[in-house]
Amino acid sequence: MLQFGAVDLIWKGLNGGEALPIPFYGPFSWLQEVTVFLVLLAVVYGGYRRYGEQLARLKKGWKPSIVLWFIGGLMLSILLSLSFERLGAAPVVEARYAPISGPVSELLGHLVSRGSPLAHAWFEAFWWLHLVILLSFLVYVPQSKHFHLITAPVNIWFRRNTPPGRLAPLDLENEEAESFGVGKVEQFTQKQLLDLYACVECGRCTNVCPASSTGKLLSPMHLIVKLRDHLTEKGASITSKSPWLPGSLIWQGAEPAAHAMGSVMPDWGSHGDEAEPLAAYKTNIAPTMDVQKAGWAKHAGAKAEDLELIGDVMTEDELWACTTCRNCEEQCPVGNEHVDKIIDMRRYLVLMEGRLPADGQRALQNIERQSNPWGLPRAERAAWIEECYSRTGIRVDTMAERKQRGEKLPSLLIWAGSMGAYDTRSRKVLFDVIRLLKHAGIDFATLGNEEKSSGDTARRIGNELLFQELCRENIATLGKYGIRHIVTVCPHTFNTFKNEYPDFGLSPGVLVEHHTELLARLVAERRLKTRFAVEERVTVHDSCYLGRYNGTYEAPRSVLRSIPGINVREMERSGPQGMCCGAGGGLMWMEEHSGTRVNYARTAQALEVKPSVISSACPYCLTMMEDGLRFLSADEEVEARDVAELLAESVFGR
Repeated sequence: MLQFGAVDLIWKGLNGGEALPIPFYGPFSWLQEVTVFLVLLAVVYGGYRRYGEQLARLKKGWKPSIVLWFIGGLMLSILLSLSFERLGAAPVVEARYAPISGPVSELLGHLVSRGSPLAHAWFEAFWWLHLVILLSFLVYVPQSKHFHLITAPVNIWFRRNTPPGRLAPLDLENEEAESFGVGKVEQFTQKQLLDLYACVECGRCTNVCPASSTGKLLSPMHLIVKLRDHLTEKGASITSKSPWLPGSLIWQGAEPAAHAMGSVMPDWGSHGDEAEPLAAYKTNIAPTMDVQKAGWAKHAGAKAEDLELIGDVMTEDELWACTTCRNCEEQCPVGNEHVDKIIDMRRYLVLMEGRLPADGQRALQNIERQSNPWGLPRAERAAWIEECYSRTGIRVDTMAERKQRGEKLPSLLIWAGSMGAYDTRSRKVLFDVIRLLKHAGIDFATLGNEEKSSGDTARRIGNELLFQELCRENIATLGKYGIRHIVTVCPHTFNTFKNEYPDFGLSPGVLVEHHTELLARLVAERRLKTRFAVEERVTVHDSCYLGRYNGTYEAPRSVLRSIPGINVREMERSGPQGMCCGAGGGLMWMEEHSGTRVNYARTAQALEVKPSVISSACPYCLTMMEDGLRFLSADEEVEARDVAELLAESVFGR
């Protein structure tokens, strides 16, 4: 609308005030004025949000300010040009088609005589002002974040058409590959580089990032901006051409300079407020925003092509702070994808340089040797079967045992996962799922010691080689027994099997379900009947890998709503807006060394609705919530329980 309006105004100035020769010019003029007025209001409100409300996620300074002046100036010059046009000559359109310029011209008529040369002079003045601002803005657009006017539509058109939970596999057998992962900015894919120029720097990604919110160095918005600056400067340095100015205007003797990240960390401040203890764990992105602004600066004498992508542009602290929750990507209005870039840089660090935190290295070594992150004996992976029998009286067969006895193999495989197989707390959830499935009359079995780590942890940390080895071994085992239906209690395993294993040979016909999906279906089919009331005030913490990666928000809630006595109270950040527990991306096995712990902040959010139970559907989340409750001294009043545990209590009673 504004583009056509600008053409119309320019046409009038060059053709003696004649209107643009188009049909329905009157309605067009009306719509143009209304649009211009609304944009002007939006600019004023945007300025208030940025400089009045001082929203932490919005950058301050002259760059955002000049854009507001540009757009505001364009809108004002249009309205005033049209208003003085009505004063200086016979109106081009009737008053009913001039909802803004009509009343404004009436007001201006008290100062300037209608039809006077002064009125026409003012029209010409604002006509020229509009043209100067418009052409200046067009020159400025490619040099600013407003380049997204061109790149964002293209970026959205080429957005991923694969599941959001799927990482692109590496061809590790490619003998011509010089490296794996991304160690230089030009090694990103075209789509990843397009992301950098589509960013509008709105800060929505940083505003919801669990790392930024808890005082870590990582800011998704600054990740994009820094990569964009580095790409632009490196391209200019290599080609010896400025991206902004003609070569004749560049001073050849200028000393080189390039942006690099200084060695600074956010100051999260002190914790502990006796009057309001939870206030110390409210999310706050201001420390991260301040440090990124101060740290990302031009250094005289630095050459962009000499800077290391990982180290000088993106620090390792930033890369290892990401929980891969993807909240940043869901909030992005232009379809940017942040997580894949971070994983690609982690892959380079791990596969090419062997650099990663010591606790992450330990977890990978344990997975490689014993197929679990703790390094517990591989032979004990099936020990949970005996404990299940002693606690529930249910003997869970393995597929190998069924096959050895010559019995028909069950259609359903329960994948215990490393947490279910080894972690004492997660075993309780697994046992309740088994009790419920047995009660519903479902035949199932497990793999026992033939089961291995799904490889999710290895892949998110960056060890693609280890992931692919585990993946192919697991697929071979599943194929040996003709498995067609898998149920797991771990959303990370669920996502890996469902979205990533098909890239390596798992048949698309294999149905992969999370236990809450299966339980919700059994409750809906009345194969599980909730007989006993469970008098609890429950708030739901959504697993990122179940909800944000796979869109499963309703299944856990439908199970809870089926239980008499349960009162579900949603947190302020729940469902698609939910916050990560801090365990994703391999961080379950790594310590946080800056800011406050993500799980403490998330637990504090849950406690704000005063629940008696924090319910989850993920063994990682369950562990993090229990740890948060203990730390905040709330574990005597509030429990962390899986949805399956609450359902089992309602089906079987205490």
